[in-house]
Amino acid sequence: MTTVAKLLKHDFTKGDLKLYDTNGKQTYSEDSDGYWYKYEYDTNGNSTYYEDSNEYWSKREYNSNGKETYFEDSDGHWSKREYNSNCNQTYFKSSNGYWYKKEFDSNGKETYFEGSNGYWYKKEFDSNGNEIYYENSKGTVSDNRPKPNCGGKTVTIDGIEYELKAKKQ
Repeated sequence: MTTVAKLLKHDFTKGDLKLYDTNGKQTYSEDSDGYWYKYEYDTNGNSTYYEDSNEYWSKREYNSNGKETYFEDSDGHWSKREYNSNCNQTYFKSSNGYWYKKEFDSNGKETYFEGSNGYWYKKEFDSNGNEIYYENSKGTVSDNRPKPNCGGKTVTIDGIEYELKAKKQ
């Protein structure tokens, strides 16, 4: 729902006209040169529509948690976002063809990312939230997971695995 603008207060400083809604959000402004813009808001105070005297407009949609899910404007740009139940953004796609998707563990840690440019990475975390494994599409691997019988840590760089050892001084 859109909050209808009401003239609750006005500001004629420097010849400008400004209108506000009942929540104090600016809904309209016009300067002495005739340039104007207007805003509309949903019941949660999120900006849902903008328009100005240069014939530019934009609109936004939100989910029940107030997270933006859709954007579109008069220049033909748009974007779409999706979120999981913990409000983590899991998907993004835009009018320029770029997209990405993400996955999260039950603690909200990002465990997977993949983008339209082909880049991806995977992560694992221990029970304390420490990153113990990382791998990406460029061949970088960092494996700090506990190893049976050796307890060592390895790092793979450009496809070559290196074992990390503590050095006594």
